[in-house]
Amino acid sequence: MAAKASKSAKEGRIRVTQIRSGIGTKPKQRGTLRALGLRRIGHSNILPDRGEIRGMIARVPHLVKVEEIDE
Repeated sequence: MAAKASKSAKEGRIRVTQIRSGIGTKPKQRGTLRALGLRRIGHSNILPDRGEIRGMIARVPHLVKVEEIDE
C-alpha cells in the first residue's frame, strides 16, 4: 500500500485549457469538457496527470490545449 501512496504523491500536474467551443459537438464530448472542469473558451483547470484524465483529453483533443506544469 505504501508504494501506491508514494506513486500518487509523485504524479505530475497538467493545465487543460479549452480553446474551442463545445457548441455543435456531440453530447458525450460536451460532458467530457464539463468533467474536465471546463466551462467556456479560455477557461483552464489544473488536474493530476493520471490515465483517467489523459483518456478524457484524448476524447476532445480538438477542443483543448494541454500543458505540463513543473512543480
